[in-house]
Amino acid sequence: MPLQRALQIAQERGFDLVAIAPKATPPVCRVLDYGKYKYEQTKKERKAKQGQKATLLREVRFRPRIDEHDLQVKIEKAKELLEGGNKVRIWLRFRGREIIYPEHGWKVLQKVAETLKEIATVSNPINDSRNIALVLTPAFKNQKSKVKGQEAKTNAKTQNSQRS
Repeated sequence: MPLQRALQIAQERGFDLVAIAPKATPPVCRVLDYGKYKYEQTKKERKAKQGQKATLLREVRFRPRIDEHDLQVKIEKAKELLEGGNKVRIWLRFRGREIIYPEHGWKVLQKVAETLKEIATVSNPINDSRNIALVLTPAFKNQKSKVKGQEAKTNAKTQNSQRS
């Protein structure tokens, strides 16, 4: 259809002529209310964003001369963050003369990694001058959904057997 005819039809109906594929041969256009179209597009984008969850990189800081109880408290905090679906960076910072004994820091990181290995995958440590860092990624997302599914099946079976 010629451009002038399409514009005339759009004006008669009170709509806009919108080029859907202007580079096509011949160009593809549609007669529609452009304001309503844009509103629906933004609505679709908002709904798509609602379904997404951004994983955050959270940090837990340690020192090489940390006491056992303090270590356990920080490990629990890292565990909570991992179960929440976040990545966790474990920072171990040396201050002053602590840098002379890096093996103390490595022992702390090894203990953290061993404790959290069931729920997280551990990356290679990053060692710069006064810091050592590990990044822990939650490894339970697929396992958790499988476990929930299995629990639901076993609950259904026990309810069915109790009814009989």
